[in-house]
Amino acid sequence: MNRKVSNILIIKPGAIGDLLHMTPVIRALKGIYPDASITIMVSSRVTALLFADNPMVDEVVIFDKKGEQKTWGGVFKLWKRLRPKRFDLVLNYQRSNLKGWALVTAAFPCRVLVYHKTRGRVIHAIVDHLRPLARLGVDPERADRSLDFFPSQADTEYAERFVRENGLAGRRLVAFNPGTSSENKCWPIERYAELGDRLAARGVAVVVVGSRDEAPLAAAIRAGMKEQVYDLCGCSLGELAALLKHCEFLVTGDTGPMHIAAAVGTRNLALYGPISPVRSGPVGEGHRIVIHDELECCPCNSFKCSNKEFRLCMEKITVDEADKVATEMLAVKREVE
Repeated sequence: MNRKVSNILIIKPGAIGDLLHMTPVIRALKGIYPDASITIMVSSRVTALLFADNPMVDEVVIFDKKGEQKTWGGVFKLWKRLRPKRFDLVLNYQRSNLKGWALVTAAFPCRVLVYHKTRGRVIHAIVDHLRPLARLGVDPERADRSLDFFPSQADTEYAERFVRENGLAGRRLVAFNPGTSSENKCWPIERYAELGDRLAARGVAVVVVGSRDEAPLAAAIRAGMKEQVYDLCGCSLGELAALLKHCEFLVTGDTGPMHIAAAVGTRNLALYGPISPVRSGPVGEGHRIVIHDELECCPCNSFKCSNKEFRLCMEKITVDEADKVATEMLAVKREVE
């Protein structure tokens, strides 16, 4: 039997996908301790938005190792903020970070569960993140792996306004997300443009999404397309999530918006190369993965391409190949909420 736990702290600085992979952990903790308060510690104001409207998360704390917590003085200031909260249980997903461990001590005396990445075999990151909860009686292999993202009412209204003002109501909408965190995970921009023209010629509305920094990618797709394309680079994560709920599917590389789409029930046409989808693939129904794992080097699970033909695994994915899968996905109409 689990002892009474009233206040839980999860330490998980990370990228968008990493944090959305924590939502099954949060849900499992709520199942064990339904009355407990849950605080999650993330690394930026942007990723904090992933939990802003999550009803299972009571507080989001920012641990910015490159900003306010760059110095030990900043760490101690955050330590003093955490200390009065009297956490009963801490889950530390940053075991190699000394500053993270210093913040764990703000909860002492408490129970601490530590994350250790599985070595020697590849398992999905969600299962890996659930493994520390085995000591609380959770079976990581059988636990619900679905992701959670809760767009706000304002986000929902933003997406509805976009659809209405652009005359897209009743049209089928497909989103493109051309950017990723690493160049060698990207599909060539000119191929997005060609695929976009093929879809648009069939009456599908194409919208390009991404961060503000990825606006040049959207501009290149617009320049390369003969048909109309909509550019929503720079919208917030919540606005993106709400928009994706209107989409049939998202064409994307291995990156955060792929997991946002999965979290709101939108299918992904995921173009994979260097990273194994067994570890990071989208969860849920209807997703399709295109990968040329017949190549000796694919997947290499590296963020640096050492192949003499740079990014060969992504270059091997043709427009015809992606279009064939897109056509099959369009044949199964998604019911938009």
